[in-house]
Amino acid sequence: MLQEPGHGLDLAGANKAGHQLFFANMTRSLRLLQGLRLSPTAKIRATDVLQLRQYSGNVISTIDVLAAAGLLIEDRPTRIERYFAAKTSTLPPVMKDQLEVWLQVLTNGAHQAPRQIPRDPKTIRAHILGIEPIIHAWAEAGIQSFAEVTRADITAALEETTARRHIAGNGLKSLFTTLKGRRLIFANPTRGMKASPKGSTIPLALDAAVIREELNSPNPVVALAVALVAFHALTKKQLSALRLTDISDGHLILDNRDIPLAAPVRTRLATWLDHRNRTWPESANPHLLINRRTAPRLLPVSRQYPWNGLTLRTQVLREDRILHEIHATGGDIRRICDLFGLSVEGATRYLNTVEHPDLTLEGEQVPRT
Repeated sequence: MLQEPGHGLDLAGANKAGHQLFFANMTRSLRLLQGLRLSPTAKIRATDVLQLRQYSGNVISTIDVLAAAGLLIEDRPTRIERYFAAKTSTLPPVMKDQLEVWLQVLTNGAHQAPRQIPRDPKTIRAHILGIEPIIHAWAEAGIQSFAEVTRADITAALEETTARRHIAGNGLKSLFTTLKGRRLIFANPTRGMKASPKGSTIPLALDAAVIREELNSPNPVVALAVALVAFHALTKKQLSALRLTDISDGHLILDNRDIPLAAPVRTRLATWLDHRNRTWPESANPHLLINRRTAPRLLPVSRQYPWNGLTLRTQVLREDRILHEIHATGGDIRRICDLFGLSVEGATRYLNTVEHPDLTLEGEQVPRT
């Protein structure tokens, strides 16, 4: 019988009871939904599954099961659609309708001129983030339609924009190009406008003591996550998507790259896998990182897990690792592109620090154990 030292808790028994309760709730939820089906073969809308909350039903796992069985109609608003609605709800009706056309083109792509492939949700969010203050300012000034916007309006708006000028300019170009292509405006006021210069920050090295403290965290999932970023510069997205099968014989297969894991990473990996197997022995979740919420399911953990509450930020820790590598190799840009999967443009940001008089790195490369 497995017990957690010092607490006398039967973890194996507790997890078995939890799994039994989970499947009982799942069966009950599916029986409740059966009454909503028009026929024995009819599919069920995701929005109908959400109604299970008022009956204490299991919403997330029920949606997973129905999707896996091919019985789900996904009609829930996406995160981007909810974000878009929140940012445009107070705009004039015509402007809002025009923006909805633009959103549909960004999300689904377009086969008619101007043709466009669907954009990544992050790109769409950046476009909305960049133009949102500008279009609200136009609406407050009395503009009811984007057909009324002139080149002078755009130039003035961009001149007043500082930190988001680059993404604002890209967002406005995308918007007016789409509206002109759909004949919702008479002319594209952004045509021929030069792209706004892209702002760039200089990556800075972290204090090795701060990294070492988190590397030696008593929480095994924190120690492993920090190690994977500190030694191999993984992103939040890559971490949450890692599967158990991505690691074999001390190597990590990531985006067609074969990465030999550093010794401190292998040590923390073994500790985490032991903890994972003791805590959730019956979990079928294929992902490397799991928690109490995802262990009974097949979902990845949130990208914020386990970083909430830590002093370290993933992006800054990743930048620290790449920064040390570019200095250790004397500015070998090809090496960091191959090692970390960066583009030449992305790697140049780190290369520019090599000759920077205020960024000479001294001492050992961070993560030492």
